[in-house]
Amino acid sequence: MIEQAPSRAAVAPSGTGRAAGGGGAGSNARRRRRRATVRAWLLLSPALVLLGVLLLVPLVRVVQLSFQDYGLRELAAGTTNPVGWANYAEILSSPYLWQTVLPNTVGFALVCVTLTVTLGTLVALFLNTLSTRWRVLCSTAIMVAWAVPAVTGTYVLVWIFDPLNGLVASVLADVGLIEAGTVNWFAHRVPFYAIATLNVVHHGFPFIAITVLAGLMTVPVELYEAARIDGAGAWRRFWNITVPMLRPVFAVVTILSTIWDFKVFTQIYLMPGGNGGNPDVYNLGVWSYLQSFAQGKYGMGSAIAVLLTLILLAVTVVYTRTVFKEQDL
Repeated sequence: MIEQAPSRAAVAPSGTGRAAGGGGAGSNARRRRRRATVRAWLLLSPALVLLGVLLLVPLVRVVQLSFQDYGLRELAAGTTNPVGWANYAEILSSPYLWQTVLPNTVGFALVCVTLTVTLGTLVALFLNTLSTRWRVLCSTAIMVAWAVPAVTGTYVLVWIFDPLNGLVASVLADVGLIEAGTVNWFAHRVPFYAIATLNVVHHGFPFIAITVLAGLMTVPVELYEAARIDGAGAWRRFWNITVPMLRPVFAVVTILSTIWDFKVFTQIYLMPGGNGGNPDVYNLGVWSYLQSFAQGKYGMGSAIAVLLTLILLAVTVVYTRTVFKEQDL
């Protein structure tokens, strides 16, 4: 008995030591994970702070203003005048929204997205058939159009279609199709938005072309050679090989084009009549700006901006879910 007692005593501390050692290892692992988490958040914190200052704060402020009757008086006095949903009710009950502004915004965006993606894809297919030297040269040339500021491109088109001294009016008058100075393409919705569409498509298709070209260069050439041996024409090779292989690329460029074309502002505002002279050509972006800064109705303008954001989010979410669900991306 005297000899067994030390033996049990020796066993007990040994087991306790293993337990303590296991707890110490677990504690060390938790501390390492905690330190790694802290380091990750410290690295992300500058970007998160920047996003919060630049994006979230203005967004929250716009939403707050949309529920107020906020004008120059409130701005000067530093006061607020909450009105609840009154701004949204007034906008949604206005026939001007449903008959003019919304058709201008949605119709213009759909046409621009369709033409931009189609033209960009055709240019990408053409560039893919060129040698490396010519491909680089032509890609650089079309990127010049993308690099030109929207303000510059808009003023060039305004000059080209100027009713009095524009290039188009002069040529058509010289050939006898119109009488000089009698046709103003900026006075009516359809020709106004035709010129705006030309401007936006010309400015936007180079990005689509270069993006699709990058995707085309990843498609194995053997697939096209096998299809050509099987007798597939150009259209079948494009539809059965190119489109399935580049469907993610088409999804991305379509979503980006949708976002850009829904919130076009500069190209509309800088054209004659778009800055307040012709209400028939306003879209949501221009209407929001004019309500806020031309009429001093910041609450109403903010409500229009929030509606534009919600429409844009709804279109983007629906399109993204549809495309990615069909392809299991």
